[in-house]
Amino acid sequence: MRATTIHAPYDMRVEEVPDPKVEQPTDAVLRVLRACICGSDLWAYRGEAARQKGQRIGHEFLGIVEETGSDVRGFQAGDLVVAPFMWSDGVCDYCTEGLTTSCVHGGFWGAVGHDGGQGEAVRVPHADGTLVKLPADAASDDHLLSALLTLSDVMGTGHHAALGAGVREGSTVAVVGDGAVGLCAVLAAKRLGAERIIALGRHQVRTDIARRFGATDVVAERGEEAVEAVRNLTRGQGAMCVVEAVGTEQSMSTAVNITRDGGAIGFVGVPHGSGTGLDLGVMFDRNIALRGGVAPVRTYIPELLPDVLDGTIDPSPVFDLTVGLEEVPEGYKAMDARTALKVLVKP
Repeated sequence: MRATTIHAPYDMRVEEVPDPKVEQPTDAVLRVLRACICGSDLWAYRGEAARQKGQRIGHEFLGIVEETGSDVRGFQAGDLVVAPFMWSDGVCDYCTEGLTTSCVHGGFWGAVGHDGGQGEAVRVPHADGTLVKLPADAASDDHLLSALLTLSDVMGTGHHAALGAGVREGSTVAVVGDGAVGLCAVLAAKRLGAERIIALGRHQVRTDIARRFGATDVVAERGEEAVEAVRNLTRGQGAMCVVEAVGTEQSMSTAVNITRDGGAIGFVGVPHGSGTGLDLGVMFDRNIALRGGVAPVRTYIPELLPDVLDGTIDPSPVFDLTVGLEEVPEGYKAMDARTALKVLVKP
């Protein structure tokens, strides 16, 4: 089959690799219908996250089950399914508590020795604990497939950030970051009943999507100017609920400084760069809580899926460029250059 591999910084290739096959009784083999490129994939692309030469990549995908192992009970060939960005067994203590990203038998797609989502097919370990079945007729609805694909990562991650920030009915929320996760956090906050949502971002195409998703205000400034702008919008106090969806020292510093005393930050931006942007003394003095981390999206899919299916939420506008499998390297270039927000892949 054909799959995307990484060989060095900025060196992405689509190559022939061995076809996946059932190796364990709990495995399934999935033919990919839709995949995409994640902002976190760019850290490997830029050489800021180590990868072995020829390693697979891609962790967001959905598709059709082609084969199952003898112990798989919940799926059969022909089922349309979505895969969260980590596999999990569904039965360990962490999984039963909802923290599927800490599963004792879990792992990331594209890890050494495993398939990535940016290819024609994937071997899925622990299929019963990992996959979520979708309505069969969704396979013929291109728009709906795009919306459902966001459940593999960015919509669930945005939801995780909103929960970490304590968003509830009537909340005032500020979202730091105008990438796909930040935009989905806006949508998640709106879904949870936020009354006011302040989106921080400098790119009008993206902030236009934020407004479409429910943002009531947009702050284009950065640094101290952004802090001042948010405080001006909130009677000088800041927002009670803040989402940090970037992962840099500056973005975390901004998040802390725009949080109201007694508020909370939901952080889901993958940390990178030097430092953390956290001043624990400031957070202590102002009673600011910090919650978040790797989003257990497998836990959230059953809750979010009905709202995507009935159109209550539609995260599909985060995809603004579609490529075929052979064009994936160009998709990486477009996202790295910020000429694309999020790239949809149709193998």
